[in-house]
Amino acid sequence: MGFKCGIVGLPNVGKSTLFNALTQTAAAQAANYPFCTIEPNVGDVAVPDSRLEKLAAIAKSAEIIPTRITFVDIAGLVRGASKGEGLGNQFLANIREVDAVAHVLRCFEDDDITHVEGKINPVGDAETVETELMLADLDSLERRIQPLEKKAKSGEKDAKDQLALMMKAVVLLREGKPARRAELTPEERMPFAQLGLMTQKPVLYVCNVDEASAANGNKHSLAVEEMAKRESAGVVVISARIEEEVAQLPAGEREEFLASLGLAEPGLNRLIRAGYALLGLLTFFTAGPKEARAWTVTQGSRAPQAAGVIHTDFEHGFIRAETIAYDDYIAGNGEAGARDAGKFRLEGKDYVVKDGDVLHFRFNA
Repeated sequence: MGFKCGIVGLPNVGKSTLFNALTQTAAAQAANYPFCTIEPNVGDVAVPDSRLEKLAAIAKSAEIIPTRITFVDIAGLVRGASKGEGLGNQFLANIREVDAVAHVLRCFEDDDITHVEGKINPVGDAETVETELMLADLDSLERRIQPLEKKAKSGEKDAKDQLALMMKAVVLLREGKPARRAELTPEERMPFAQLGLMTQKPVLYVCNVDEASAANGNKHSLAVEEMAKRESAGVVVISARIEEEVAQLPAGEREEFLASLGLAEPGLNRLIRAGYALLGLLTFFTAGPKEARAWTVTQGSRAPQAAGVIHTDFEHGFIRAETIAYDDYIAGNGEAGARDAGKFRLEGKDYVVKDGDVLHFRFNA
């Protein structure tokens, strides 16, 4: 399991340039005019993880299969989108389909690239987009609440429960706060997620800076970082232009190019790690002569759930998980060495999978 991340923001902030770089394609047309992205572009990219190659080398795997992440480049939103302005209706429909939102904010000055609001103000831009999403969510809920209120008054328990859940979001939205701030019990989280609210989705702010600011940011990205801190949101500083250049270089030249700019790794790596943290995801591995493979599960997943990511039969017939921590696998130079060192474990159905676990599942067919 990977996750689908929607790239959103105002027009001309660098969404499509970033998308092209991340997916190493020219599928999204990057142009200096609003709405150059009409249909959402979808790109699947491998999640970079140096651990996978090390496991493959030890296991002498014939193939390396990373886990993947899907990016969706969504048409630029403008003020009034919640009422259908610009491509508002399409934007709102597309954003409902993603798991998380990577909100690209323009944090660079460039007189040759127009800004739809006429000035560089990334915090204000973020508020514009968030306001439109909140207005759309509120409109959606208020239309659904009316028939529910009638049923609730007649004593229908399901209607009362659903109405109470919706009102948790409505109260926040009317106060100008996103639905993700709702205080929910563990039992309410799933039905709340099923309401399909856009402001319930976790947000990662992506500060698109100029090349000179890629390593340390600038005054605009610092302002976004302060905003993200107040909201307990994630934030990543990236230069979309640099990422575009990196994507076009041969693999052997990328590290030297990044080092010359004071960067240790591509922005893609930082973006994915931040996305994983945002959604509470982790990676486990399987390794053998046929393949070394990375798999993604949510934090807190138990062994049978992890087995089910590989195949539903593994979850249904789960018996045990042969488990070696990544560091122990490397230190023992494989399964045999880890076993000799006492680092090989048999875990049952209540075992909570850890990031980096190398697993082999026993199951009844």
